[in-house]
Amino acid sequence: MIKSMTGFGKMTIETGNKKIVIEVKSLNSKQLDINLRIPNLYKEKEMEIRNLIKNWLERGKIDVCIYFDNSETEKAVSINSLVVEQYFKQMLEVANTLGVEINNNELLQTIMRFPDTLKQPSEELDEAEWLQLKAGTEKALEMTDLFRKREGEVLIKDILHRIDLIKAYAAEVPQYEGKRIEGVRQRLQEKMKEWQEIQNIDQNRMEQEIIYYLEKLDITEEKVRLANHCQYFIETVEKEEAPGRKLGFIAQEIGREINTMGSKANDHDIQKLVVHMKDELEKIKEQSLNIL
Repeated sequence: MIKSMTGFGKMTIETGNKKIVIEVKSLNSKQLDINLRIPNLYKEKEMEIRNLIKNWLERGKIDVCIYFDNSETEKAVSINSLVVEQYFKQMLEVANTLGVEINNNELLQTIMRFPDTLKQPSEELDEAEWLQLKAGTEKALEMTDLFRKREGEVLIKDILHRIDLIKAYAAEVPQYEGKRIEGVRQRLQEKMKEWQEIQNIDQNRMEQEIIYYLEKLDITEEKVRLANHCQYFIETVEKEEAPGRKLGFIAQEIGREINTMGSKANDHDIQKLVVHMKDELEKIKEQSLNIL
């Protein structure tokens, strides 16, 4: 199943006196880029959490945030009196040395923002709590994966619609080729009359130049290759589960044929169709970047 790289999942679990929130956000990226933010209590399990993320979400920019919501543990903070007292004494000594008047209340407020003025009791991770956290994380990742699947369905439907539009525009090209060929024929006939007036012209060289000129204007190969690339694009979508990178490469080949067709066309109506095809292709390329 085609998946988008955009997703979101959130899970809340309660264990003991803790309420733990797990949030997962996913965006498109060329590689797997994991940004994990977790409380210090769970740092020892960071690698296991990263492996869970890697198993569920193969690619993308993944932001995972695990935090306590109204946690008693967060509230169990005490003032480190010894550190505060040392800061206070030292600041007073510096102020006296410099002859600076200082407000004790303001000084105390400033000191409370210094490092280590607050202390939190250390806590060890309980195995039962870890198992609950692990299950909750997997559930949040599963929700993100489901979100990606739903987004992927919408995304690929839009992309295939645009491939159909490119094929439809390409199918309109032949109706203008008769007029185009007639215009080329008339220009060649006029040039032939001019050349006949020139003496000592090399007939073989002239025939070679005419053939070369006609080959440069022929877009038959481009039309065939464009049709083949569009079909390959559709087959890749149908057969592969994570075709994002490959679809990007195929889109480049489609663009190459469209560009060549436009440069060879030398016809206003065909070039208008080429512009429409380019417009749809740019939207396909942009959308394909978000496919897993």
